[in-house]
This record gives sequence, structure tokens and C-alpha cells, in this order.
Amino acid sequence: MSTMMHAALGVWILSAVVCLGRGHHHEGHTDGSLSHVSTGNKEFAFRLYRQLAAHSKNQDKNIFYSPSSVSVAFAALSVGAREETLQQLLSGLGYNSSQVTQNDINRAFSMILKRQENSSDINEGTAVFLDNTIQPKPEFLKDLKESFYTDVSNVNFQQTTESADTINKYVADKTHGKIDKLVKKLDAGTIMYLISYIYFKGMWNSPFDAKLTKEDEFTVDENTKVAVQMMNKEDRFDVYHDLAINTTILRLPFNSSYSMLLLLPDSMEALEKEIGPEHVTKWSKWMKERMYDVYIPKLSIKTDYALKEVLIEMGMTHMFDNRADLSGILEGKNILVSDAVHQATLDIDETGATAAAATGVEITLMSFQHVPVLKFNRPFMLLVTENTTDDILFLGKIINPTI
Repeated sequence: MSTMMHAALGVWILSAVVCLGRGHHHEGHTDGSLSHVSTGNKEFAFRLYRQLAAHSKNQDKNIFYSPSSVSVAFAALSVGAREETLQQLLSGLGYNSSQVTQNDINRAFSMILKRQENSSDINEGTAVFLDNTIQPKPEFLKDLKESFYTDVSNVNFQQTTESADTINKYVADKTHGKIDKLVKKLDAGTIMYLISYIYFKGMWNSPFDAKLTKEDEFTVDENTKVAVQMMNKEDRFDVYHDLAINTTILRLPFNSSYSMLLLLPDSMEALEKEIGPEHVTKWSKWMKERMYDVYIPKLSIKTDYALKEVLIEMGMTHMFDNRADLSGILEGKNILVSDAVHQATLDIDETGATAAAATGVEITLMSFQHVPVLKFNRPFMLLVTENTTDDILFLGKIINPTI
């Protein structure tokens, strides 16, 4: 049967992510498969960043996204992938299929998603919205429920507006309203949506004093300066200056086991070219606490990405064309991924940080006291990481904090 006959059918995978700052401690990676998956996730985070930064439409723009969100979404998709499609997915995500099995990956993500247990500050999971006319393979749904905390619901995708509203309400509820319009347009031929979400809320371990926040200038580029509300605090901070990449790294801890790393480079281009997981590990090890007079802009930004082209460039090609083998999802149907999107938001103020993201993948049938000043008044990068594992929840670059 020709795959072209089924081009109208579709599956979407989306993920929604929110970060405010106050996380919680979870166990270190002692399991071998979890360690391998965690390493792959970190490498994927920076490879995806470089692809996003290289695209002309993203140049000179803020970049912010959740690599964790994207990894969860496509790891869930891998449950239903087979043959070369599966190999490309695993390789693209940073996993070596000769070292880990699908069961290892499922188990690793189950452990990763257990970060939410015994905490009111972080909420992670997935959801599947199925068209009433289809019945996925029982083992596919079983693996999603057991490993990815999947909620399963039935909808009538022929009713496109109502179905989109149902999905958007679910995502908005899980992300506390940060992502409220994830589905903008819904094809009547859609057969499934798979959503992954993470909500992470937190406060700075040592808040900024709002009375010290003043208007200041932020240099976007040599021709552009914008007015920002600049937060200020003189205190003891963990700081490291990486001479190899001429970048100063500031760690702002949340009152939990999570931190935000702010990276102020001499050359953003050089930093983007060189940065990788090994840098985060090095900084965590060598940071020293000392007095600094720190200035950080308050900001509220939103980003939106089409990921299909980016993922194809990263080697995940088969799932987007007629070579796709997603036969682990549905019996007797040729389905493929037709699109992938990601949205994210970030807010930073005196009390903490808030971030949100969503990933969609459409699948279709076929000073005076000598206190040094550290002022983030020009483009900088930032990460939200877990202190004991260096897992990366969020990653981005702030070019202009006012847009």
C-alpha cells in the first residue's frame, strides 16, 4: 500500500517545559544505562544549541529552549521506532545503540522523571491524545505509561478546534499557564499527539533586593543599546574565569539542588563554538566563592522554533520521509514525522527565574573595597542545571533581554 495514500494521517509529539528555579535534590547517576543516557542528553543539548544558533533566522536573536524537553519527546518516540529510523533517533539523541538497549533508555528516563517525586516544585511527564479511530499497539502504550509517566486520552481529531483546545488546556494546566497556545493549527488527519512536559519552579537561594534594581543600558551590539531594569547585589558568589574560552561564569543557586549558570564571554562566537558538557563539569569543580558586585538584567523572553530542518541536519532523516519505520506505534499503517516545533519562555526577576518550553513533532502516515564588578550588560549565555549531575534543563543565549 502506498504511503502517499495515508499522507493526511498524523501523529504529533510535543513537550512543554516550565522553569522557575526552586527544584529539589535527586539521586546521582549510579546506574550504567542512566549514566550513558545522561551523557548523551548533555551532548545533545549543545549540538542542538549549535544548530539553532547557526540558522540565519536565529542569528542576532535570543535563543532559549529545553534540551530536556526535546530529549524526553524523542526518547518517547523511539519506543515506537524500528530499524534504521530507530538507529538514527538514538544516534541523534546521543545514545550508542551498541551500549544501551531500548529497555535501558526507557528505564533511564523513568529514573530521570522520578525527579518529581516528593517535591512540589517540579512536575514532569508525558501525555498521549489518541484519535477515536485508532488503537496503537498495547506494548507501545504500556512502555510509555511505565517509563514516561504517560496519561492517555481519546479525542476526535476530526473536530480540529475542540481537539486543539483540549490539548492546549492540558499543556496550560501542566505548565501553570506558561505555555497556553501550543497547538495553533491542527490537521483533521492527525491520529495522535504525544506531549512531554516539565514544570520547574524555584527561588534564588539569596534573592536580589528590588530596591537596588535600577534602569541601566544593555549593549545588544555596537550599534544598539537598550534600556533594562538591572538587578544588583554585592555578595559572595561562586565564580570561575575560563581562560581557555575567555569567559566568566557566575553560579546563582536556587534554594534547592538546581542552579543557573550565567556565562559572560569576551567573544560569543568563540564560546558558542567551543562550549560542551566537559566545560560545565570543569566549572562545577573549580568555581571559587568570593565577593562580587553583580548586575543582572530582569528579563522576559519567548522563543519559537521549527525543529524539522534542524533535526534532519543532525542526522535524523528517515523519520521525516517515506523511509520512516514507526511500526512499533501502529499496526499495518505507514506513518512518518511531518513536523517538529519547540516553544520556550524565560523570566528572571529578583526572586527567581521562570522558564517554559514546548516541543511538537508531527507524525503523519507516510569597586572601592576592591570588590570586582560582574555586569551582564551585553550578550550572555545561561544554563539551568542540576548540581549533583550537571543535567541541563534549560540552555540559551540572551542577545536582547527586552524582546
